Amino acid sequence: MCKHSVIFSIVSLITHFKSYFNLMFKQLILLCALSMPLVSNAATAPFSGDITTDVLLNDYDKFNKQYNAFTPTEQDIALMQKLEGKALVVLFGTWCHDSQREVPKLIKLLDESKVELASVKYVAVGYNKQDDAGIAQAHDLQYTPTFIVKDNGKELVRVIEKPTGTLAQDLTQGL
Repeated sequence: MCKHSVIFSIVSLITHFKSYFNLMFKQLILLCALSMPLVSNAATAPFSGDITTDVLLNDYDKFNKQYNAFTPTEQDIALMQKLEGKALVVLFGTWCHDSQREVPKLIKLLDESKVELASVKYVAVGYNKQDDAGIAQAHDLQYTPTFIVKDNGKELVRVIEKPTGTLAQDLTQGL
């Protein structure tokens, strides 16, 4: 009788552990399945940081297509001369449709006008509208793209998302 009770206890214990491990295994599988989107998004996060126009136009097809499709007017090319000696900060997302439309226009306007800027800085941001260097945060970025014209460190003009007129008109308004 004692042997039967020991055997029964062992069988009962094994059954209990089997159901416990079965439950734990199912929870582990569920946790792995729920984690997959996080892993996949981490691998496909958009580029953020300083970027050159060459990289932007060569590596991002939508930017290249918009650049090639855009033909600035003579009036807009002339207006860009008002930016001479000014600094320009361009905050945008490679993932943002407004950025894909407006940033290539700016690049084409700068190329065609040959205006001599003090500096131009292109900063791509992630979905959270931040970059590792903190440039977007320092400029209080809310929407993309944001174009900021500065003179001696002082902000003169800010164009957010899309211009109300042409991009050249909005960038040079009040200059």
